Amino acid sequence: MSTKAGRELGRHLHPAGPGHPWPEEISESSLNRFSKDKGPVRLTLIEPVVVEVSADVAWSGTSFRHPVTWKRIRPELDPAEVRVPPELNNRHH
Repeated sequence: MSTKAGRELGRHLHPAGPGHPWPEEISESSLNRFSKDKGPVRLTLIEPVVVEVSADVAWSGTSFRHPVTWKRIRPELDPAEVRVPPELNNRHH
Protein backbone atom coordinates (compact mmCIF):
# COMPACT_ATOMS: atom_id res chain seq x y z
CA MET A 1 0.00 0.00 0.00
CA SER A 2 1.34 3.42 -0.89
CA THR A 3 1.78 6.20 1.66
CA LYS A 4 -1.00 8.15 -0.04
CA ALA A 5 -3.38 5.17 0.19
CA GLY A 6 -2.38 4.65 3.83
CA ARG A 7 -3.21 8.26 4.69
CA GLU A 8 -6.56 7.97 2.90
CA LEU A 9 -7.39 4.78 4.79
CA GLY A 10 -6.24 6.31 8.09
CA ARG A 11 -8.86 9.05 7.81
CA HIS A 12 -11.55 6.36 7.94
CA LEU A 13 -10.22 4.37 10.91
CA HIS A 14 -11.81 4.79 14.34
CA PRO A 15 -11.28 2.83 17.57
CA ALA A 16 -13.69 -0.07 18.05
CA GLY A 17 -16.65 0.28 20.34
CA PRO A 18 -17.87 -2.42 22.71
CA GLY A 19 -18.93 -5.75 21.24
CA HIS A 20 -16.32 -5.96 18.47
CA PRO A 21 -16.50 -9.48 16.95
CA TRP A 22 -12.74 -10.09 16.81
CA PRO A 23 -10.48 -11.01 19.74
CA GLU A 24 -7.87 -8.58 21.02
CA GLU A 25 -5.17 -11.21 20.59
CA ILE A 26 -4.50 -13.92 17.96
CA SER A 27 -1.66 -16.33 17.22
CA GLU A 28 1.17 -15.35 14.89
CA SER A 29 0.31 -18.35 12.69
CA SER A 30 -3.15 -16.82 12.07
CA LEU A 31 -1.40 -14.00 10.20
CA ASN A 32 1.45 -15.96 8.65
CA ARG A 33 1.21 -19.73 8.50
CA PHE A 34 4.96 -19.96 7.74
CA SER A 35 5.99 -17.99 10.82
CA LYS A 36 8.26 -19.74 13.29
CA ASP A 37 7.02 -17.41 16.07
CA LYS A 38 3.96 -18.93 17.71
CA GLY A 39 3.47 -16.19 20.28
CA PRO A 40 0.40 -13.98 20.59
CA VAL A 41 -0.16 -10.89 18.43
CA ARG A 42 -2.15 -7.96 19.84
CA LEU A 43 -4.67 -6.48 17.43
CA THR A 44 -5.71 -2.84 17.27
CA LEU A 45 -9.46 -3.18 16.90
CA ILE A 46 -11.27 -0.58 14.77
CA GLU A 47 -14.83 0.03 13.72
CA PRO A 48 -15.53 -1.99 10.56
CA VAL A 49 -14.77 -0.32 7.23
CA VAL A 50 -15.14 -1.75 3.72
CA VAL A 51 -12.03 -2.08 1.58
CA GLU A 52 -11.57 -3.59 -1.86
CA VAL A 53 -8.83 -6.16 -2.35
CA SER A 54 -7.69 -8.46 -5.12
CA ALA A 55 -7.30 -12.09 -4.09
CA ASP A 56 -6.51 -15.39 -5.75
CA VAL A 57 -9.20 -18.03 -5.24
CA ALA A 58 -6.71 -20.58 -3.88
CA TRP A 59 -7.24 -21.50 -0.22
CA SER A 60 -5.05 -23.29 2.26
CA GLY A 61 -7.10 -24.37 5.25
CA THR A 62 -8.91 -21.23 6.42
CA SER A 63 -6.79 -18.60 4.69
CA PHE A 64 -5.82 -17.35 1.26
CA ARG A 65 -2.87 -19.27 -0.15
CA HIS A 66 -1.41 -16.17 -1.81
CA PRO A 67 -1.09 -12.58 -0.55
CA VAL A 68 -4.13 -10.34 -0.86
CA THR A 69 -3.51 -7.06 -2.71
CA TRP A 70 -4.93 -3.75 -1.51
CA LYS A 71 -7.06 -1.87 -4.09
CA ARG A 72 -8.96 0.95 -2.33
CA ILE A 73 -11.19 1.96 0.54
CA ARG A 74 -14.93 1.92 -0.13
CA PRO A 75 -16.39 4.48 2.34
CA GLU A 76 -19.65 4.64 0.34
CA LEU A 77 -20.42 1.03 1.36
CA ASP A 78 -21.89 0.10 4.75
CA PRO A 79 -20.03 -2.85 6.34
CA ALA A 80 -23.35 -4.24 7.61
CA GLU A 81 -24.53 -4.61 4.00
CA VAL A 82 -21.47 -6.54 2.78
CA ARG A 83 -22.19 -10.26 2.65
CA VAL A 84 -19.60 -13.00 2.64
CA PRO A 85 -20.12 -15.34 -0.32
CA PRO A 86 -21.59 -18.67 0.90
CA GLU A 87 -18.50 -20.64 -0.15
CA LEU A 88 -16.36 -18.44 2.15
CA ASN A 89 -18.80 -18.25 5.05
CA ASN A 90 -16.93 -20.70 7.28
CA ARG A 91 -13.47 -19.38 6.36
CA HIS A 92 -13.50 -15.75 7.52
CA HIS A 93 -12.60 -16.35 11.19
